[in-house]
Amino acid sequence: MPTTAPPPGAPLGAHLDGDVLRVTVPAAPSAEAVELCLREPDGERRIELRRTDDRWSGEAHGVAAGTPYGLRVHGPWDPARGVRTNPAKLLVDPWARRVEGRVTSLEAARPFAGTDPFSARRSDRDSAGAVPHGIVTAPLDPAPTARPEVPWADTVIYETHVRDLTKLHPAVPEELRGTYAGVAHPAVVEHLVALGVTTLELLPVFAHTAEPSLLARGRDNHWGYSTLAYLAPHPRYASRPGRETEEFRAMVATLHAAGLEVVLDVVFNHTCEGGADGPSLSWRGLDAAGWYALDARGHDVDVTGCGNTLDAASPLVRTLVVDSLRHWVTTMGVDGFRFDLASTLGRPHGGAFDPATPLLADIADDPVLGQVKLIAEPWDATGEGYQVGGFPAPWAEWNGRFRDGVRDFWRGHGPLSEIVTRIAGSSDLYWPARTPAASVNFVTAHDGFTLADLVAYDRKHNEANGEEGRDGTDDNRSWNHGAEGPTDDPAVVALRARQARNLLTTLLLSAGTPMLLGGDELGHTQHGNNNVYSLDDETSWRAWDDPVLVDFVARALALRRATPALRRTDFFYGREDTDPDGAAPDIAWLHTDGREFTEPDFHDHGRTLVVRVDGDPALLLVLHAGGAPVDVLLPDAFGDTAWAPVLDPGTATGAPASEEPLPAGDVLSVPAHTALVLRAAARS
Repeated sequence: MPTTAPPPGAPLGAHLDGDVLRVTVPAAPSAEAVELCLREPDGERRIELRRTDDRWSGEAHGVAAGTPYGLRVHGPWDPARGVRTNPAKLLVDPWARRVEGRVTSLEAARPFAGTDPFSARRSDRDSAGAVPHGIVTAPLDPAPTARPEVPWADTVIYETHVRDLTKLHPAVPEELRGTYAGVAHPAVVEHLVALGVTTLELLPVFAHTAEPSLLARGRDNHWGYSTLAYLAPHPRYASRPGRETEEFRAMVATLHAAGLEVVLDVVFNHTCEGGADGPSLSWRGLDAAGWYALDARGHDVDVTGCGNTLDAASPLVRTLVVDSLRHWVTTMGVDGFRFDLASTLGRPHGGAFDPATPLLADIADDPVLGQVKLIAEPWDATGEGYQVGGFPAPWAEWNGRFRDGVRDFWRGHGPLSEIVTRIAGSSDLYWPARTPAASVNFVTAHDGFTLADLVAYDRKHNEANGEEGRDGTDDNRSWNHGAEGPTDDPAVVALRARQARNLLTTLLLSAGTPMLLGGDELGHTQHGNNNVYSLDDETSWRAWDDPVLVDFVARALALRRATPALRRTDFFYGREDTDPDGAAPDIAWLHTDGREFTEPDFHDHGRTLVVRVDGDPALLLVLHAGGAPVDVLLPDAFGDTAWAPVLDPGTATGAPASEEPLPAGDVLSVPAHTALVLRAAARS
């Protein structure tokens, strides 16, 4: 029989009060019945929920935390209209805060009979036991409110994967490797603090399961971009089964105590269910048309390249997104989010991008979410979705143009105008509504080559992925420096190492928010594979036995911290507004002979750029991507009397051979393919 109606304003999901479990879920308007299914020792106990407006609610007595549960929906079968209700399929509550299990049979999980997802017959095979399920959880206290609250101008992001970061760490106990507790281990925390980063950005930690294409090939989505439950931490990253929530919260608290923020990579653009031929694990069985963007024939609109697209116009999607994000901030304690394929959040029904779309506004205007870091990956799988610079304040964005411009410069491509604009904070993209910090600068990320591979391979080598090289981008803008992959040629090895440090110098000393790919400081290679999303092995795991760039990164970031002019809260304007005597512009772009650039110079395809950043003291960045040495006049036109080397990518640690000041007006010989950084003597 139907249960009693819920109290007004009952929260969505399953909530335990003593031994009473109260459940409220949305389901398709055409649904005829919804059952709460509790898996108990003597079988499945089913409680019919009662419909109130657009929700189904009820309660069950005698329930304990840890009880497995799911939902079953009864109703019509009309896949051409996106109606796929099938009571034989056990569904995960979209608001579940803990899940267990995995898909062990695609055939059992699919809601349709045969091979045609638009078949007139639905499958009558019960999926229980072959699909994941929710777990009843006890109430949790709010997370502590003390947070590092690192200002955007001081933020340095370190992107990593929970499992990859510690799976091979020799100081982390074996039972903690690859877990939340492993990330919180003192050896890991000490490494991050010593490196100088401020913010840990974790690849997806929401509970996930492999999408149908990987399941069919017996593989998993190692990266986790295939969400199963938006309020539940991934159980595999717990060192003790069932303790994922406690361990995650403890990890965050430990990182906060060390002054480190935690930002989560979140995937609200698609789900693990794939296209119409995929399984019915949650949303598809509850209300496919209410969750997904569908066309007039009931087919999924796919702007994500993952088979389906959550509809940014859907009230269900908008509610789940905000509820999920608030849960991770208020209960789990995190400091912000990076939104995967974020352009889809601004494309209602999969249509044109609109920066004022309600879902984006829901997030930014929320009193809780508006106070944390919000980072958009401003593109999706379509040309229409490429929206770098298109998001409103307070959003920051992954700046793909910075990545491309810096890579191009150091391999000898492109006009100077591009690298100049990226170094200066990308004002063409973010002025006047936002600050340079809105530009999250990177040269490498999880998606693509590592830094070691960027300088060692001209093309991708993705054979291990089992997709015959069709996966992964071909637009790598990389350079192998004379040999493809490993080589014993000492000249090639030395040049690659210097180029890696050149790239890091440009990244870490540019205006904007720098982001490091975790493992680059360790010299991690993926052997030319630029898409290791399904490889949970040594290809992805970070080796800690040869941390070749740790000292260099630490030195460069210490220089950044010590130079306020590199951590700007406004853009460079090239005008004389920073010097008290009005003698020096805030930034000057110079030729090797000391002459300032004129407008035509910025469009030149030169390979040497000298940048004077004003401050007290000023910095001089010499970026020389040419293949022969060049002489550079140390500028004296702005009142500088001497220049002391402070960062030399020609050495392994970045420490110059000598830090003795060199007189302004002298000529400095700069080797081929070299960046140098010098600091001016303070003005009297």
